[in-house]
Amino acid sequence: MRIVQATLEHLDLLTPLFVKYREFYGELPFPESSRKFLEKRLSRKESVIYLALADEDDRLLGFCQLYPSFSSLALKRVWILNDIYVAEDARRQLVADRLLQTAKKMARETNAVRMRVSSKVSNTVAHRMYESIGFHEDTEFKNYILPINGE
Repeated sequence: MRIVQATLEHLDLLTPLFVKYREFYGELPFPESSRKFLEKRLSRKESVIYLALADEDDRLLGFCQLYPSFSSLALKRVWILNDIYVAEDARRQLVADRLLQTAKKMARETNAVRMRVSSKVSNTVAHRMYESIGFHEDTEFKNYILPINGE
């Protein structure tokens, strides 16, 4: 397995798995809108996307997408791990672990103060995975959301 940073050339490879990720969370597929969304993030350099590729055939095994943010208190960069997904036939092969280790390395290299991730309360598999690489539950801050435009 190889981990590479996605470029615009990877859009055709990435989009179908991104659509499956959206469907996993109950969203409608919208393949064209999904492709355009990814294209904008990559072309504007608004996110960093890592791909896990199979060594033998360059099949996409999984991906993660991180968005940059900043901490005004620490005066440093923060990375938000917004999306991570592994293809069903690639699960239990440490794909997510490799993606997360790569993201963690990138966060260190960019002098980030931390990475943040959120997951459904019921997603205990994700919780264990995050904790296994050093994430811990935030007990200092409570997070809130404010829906805008019906989202």
